[in-house]
Amino acid sequence: MLNIIPVLIVVSSMQAVQPIIIEKPDLYVELTPRTPNQMGSFYEARGFPKNMLNVISKQCYVSIRIKNKSDKRIWLELANWTFSGAGKPIKREHRDYWKKRWQDMGVPLNKQSTFRWTLIPETLDYLPDEQEGGNILLPFTKGHFSVHATFATGDNKQGKPITITTDKLFCAEDAQ
Repeated sequence: MLNIIPVLIVVSSMQAVQPIIIEKPDLYVELTPRTPNQMGSFYEARGFPKNMLNVISKQCYVSIRIKNKSDKRIWLELANWTFSGAGKPIKREHRDYWKKRWQDMGVPLNKQSTFRWTLIPETLDYLPDEQEGGNILLPFTKGHFSVHATFATGDNKQGKPITITTDKLFCAEDAQ
């Protein structure tokens, strides 16, 4: 019986973080905080260099999955997303920032490309019943923080916008 206890402790510390789900009649959004170990392991398995892994491990990752439940086009534009915590804005760096940072660090192009592939695009249109996802990176923040996001609708972005908000986001931490 004593041999089972360490296994239970390991299993309990590996429990996945439950996603934060925001559902509107036309839109489904799932936000899942990821731990530094989760993301670091993913990138390490793809041969990312140590200096890149060190930077990655200090970020707050949120995986996003979006599904268009409507019969019209819905537009993701991360420029229309704001994050805040403790009454202050939290700045999300544009994917161009990360490209420049990796270039300045001399990260190989194939690793830069793999990293870019894991990020959700800055702008993306979702056709009816289409779903897509990716990650956003934020500066590590203690406690809960909020996101306010607006999605344009219609082929020419002329439809009624869809807005989502939650104050339940957080940066997942590795078990100590």
